[in-house]
Amino acid sequence: MNRAQRQLSEGILMTDQYQLTMAQLYFRQGLHTMPAQFDYFYRKNPSYGSHQAGYTILAGTGSLLQWMTEERFTADEIACLRRQTGRSGTPLFREDFLDWLLQEGNFAQIRIDGLQEGRVAHPTVPLLTVRGPFAMAQILETPLLNHMNFQTLIATKASRMRQAAGGRPILEFGLRRAQGYGGNPGVRGALIGGADASSNVGISHALGFDPKGTHAHSMVQAFAALGSGELGAFRAYAEIYPDDCLLLVDTINTLESGIPNAIRVFEELRARGHRPVGIRLDSGDLAYLTLKAAQALNGAGFADTTIVLSNQLDEMVIWQILSQIRAEAPKLGLEPEALIRRLVFGVGTALITSQGAAALDGVYKLTAVKDKGQWLPAIKISETPGKTINPGAKQTWRLYDQRDRAVCDVLAMEDEELDKMAELQLHHPVDSHVQRTLRREELSRVERLRVALPHGPDAPPEETIAEMRLRRDQDLEHLDDGVKRMVNPHLYHVSLTRRLWELKQRLVRERSFPRSKSNTP
Repeated sequence: MNRAQRQLSEGILMTDQYQLTMAQLYFRQGLHTMPAQFDYFYRKNPSYGSHQAGYTILAGTGSLLQWMTEERFTADEIACLRRQTGRSGTPLFREDFLDWLLQEGNFAQIRIDGLQEGRVAHPTVPLLTVRGPFAMAQILETPLLNHMNFQTLIATKASRMRQAAGGRPILEFGLRRAQGYGGNPGVRGALIGGADASSNVGISHALGFDPKGTHAHSMVQAFAALGSGELGAFRAYAEIYPDDCLLLVDTINTLESGIPNAIRVFEELRARGHRPVGIRLDSGDLAYLTLKAAQALNGAGFADTTIVLSNQLDEMVIWQILSQIRAEAPKLGLEPEALIRRLVFGVGTALITSQGAAALDGVYKLTAVKDKGQWLPAIKISETPGKTINPGAKQTWRLYDQRDRAVCDVLAMEDEELDKMAELQLHHPVDSHVQRTLRREELSRVERLRVALPHGPDAPPEETIAEMRLRRDQDLEHLDDGVKRMVNPHLYHVSLTRRLWELKQRLVRERSFPRSKSNTP
């Protein structure tokens, strides 16, 4: 695609066809300006096969709000829609609808409330609530899901990798393996969730980060082919980057060639008054090679140099590497925690593709419409009880126990003030037999989660990723260790207040078709 085509595909037409056909139906029925409410939530935490997430990190809101501010229907988009025809050959979209889109087709009247970016999130909890004119709120569905689902998925994977690494730096290296231009929002999600930096130059600069990277095997191969060898390649790199010298040492033979040659170049740098950064290991048994590299570097007086590990890392591989180092380092005369503090992890495919969990099952469901000044609850009923949505205008709360650990998220009616209640009667979202009562004195605090998330030219500046990371760290600190467990995490509870539970049950009874009685004896 050329630039114009790419801009068209990423603009306001980045939606599904049925959003537009429904919007025209609402327009023809006079419902297009009726206020509607949609909730964005996801149903299950990501599962990676042998290990699972017990939470997610919300990401994507800033990208979404900026997109909403900038996008609207213009003559170019209208021309595309005007060319569409139905099976009979007549225009699919009528001129009065297209005229309305040209005049009113923007998101200025849409209001979004929800959790702030970087917060820990849980299944079935409304993460964003969208209110606005029915037609435009409907058109927003697909781009909202596209922005939020992917970045939240990647942020969650990055958070798990950071946890596995014990807080050691995580560098995102995945652009070459990413799904097209999805690499850019993927980097944003990774930076929010747990990555410290990325090798992706463009998006790093756009987000205010310095990109990270050194050299590839091809540089060493080229010097070897030209007769200068690995040592010549390392010397050339050190000459250009004497204060940023980090060398990839596994092109030929890590232990017999790469590390000895790196140490020789480091000694030359030190003699000239420079401090080498370290080495990168990109193949082989990374735990074993890390131990041997540390021995050699320490013996040469470079005990403070960094060791970057890369090559098909994910959270479980990182965890295994650190476990092996802790077990074997003392046998080699190495202090394991001192060695671990030198490590940096370069992660690529597993992070940018959320390897093992390809998508977050986030959904966008109509939960209320406003008629004659009153919000009327809407519900979708499913034969799978867990897919029956929680209806109506709601507020979301988080409860903390006496340890100040988050123990439950609660969905309540919008006018319920849980922080002022002496007693909370909570229901399981699906199982009518599971309920409990919590007294206020059993809790250290009750937090309202949903806040206004403004967009548009008058909105405050977009939050920095540093602010989102701080929010992430605070939420994770207050999350029980069992929920953060890498394998088989504890289930975090999400409950409904009694009023919301009773509303849901009433709507299910009213909207359900009676089962027909069989005439078979």
